[in-house]
Amino acid sequence: MKIFCVGRNYVEHAKELQNEVPDEPVIFIKPKSALLQPHTPFYYPEFSNELHYEAELVLRVSKNGKYIQDRFASRYYNAISVGIDFTARDVQQELKQKGLPWEKAKAWDNSAVVGTWVDLTPEILRSPINFSLKLNEDTVQKGISADMIFSFDKIVAHISQYFSLNIGDLIFTGTPAGVGECVVGDVLQGYLEDKKMFEVEIK
Repeated sequence: MKIFCVGRNYVEHAKELQNEVPDEPVIFIKPKSALLQPHTPFYYPEFSNELHYEAELVLRVSKNGKYIQDRFASRYYNAISVGIDFTARDVQQELKQKGLPWEKAKAWDNSAVVGTWVDLTPEILRSPINFSLKLNEDTVQKGISADMIFSFDKIVAHISQYFSLNIGDLIFTGTPAGVGECVVGDVLQGYLEDKKMFEVEIK
């Protein structure tokens, strides 16, 4: 199982981190060990002093594929959830300044949270999908799939040009504006429309 992530897929998020808006999906990967298992506590990483949340819509791959065309891409995922791509922002900034890869800031053990899954239907896919993140009961991020720079199908097709997609792979589709810091004791809750998909306490 692989975890693909898309960076800078919302214009306002790219701007808030002073990044250029990309002309193709920015892809990076988290290993299987990055996935926080159900009922496992989330611990603040010892190597960071600035932990950020990034809420995202997450797709679950349902079919093996390679070199997928945009118009067929929807056949390769069948469920959606909300997740968090946790980021050690201080570590990431140091790595970026040195021109080094981001893995230590993005792909550490338990850095990917995924909520419960909802089966995707044509009716769901025909309408924009809303999601949000609450920090200690205050809404800190709101996103809608219609605001993505690159759609689900564009993302799936693009990834498949470089990597084989396999059943069970996950795709984090990018975070909207509003990312921010979280500390020990904070409680994060992810919502798909009005349905709570996960709750995580920072230990």
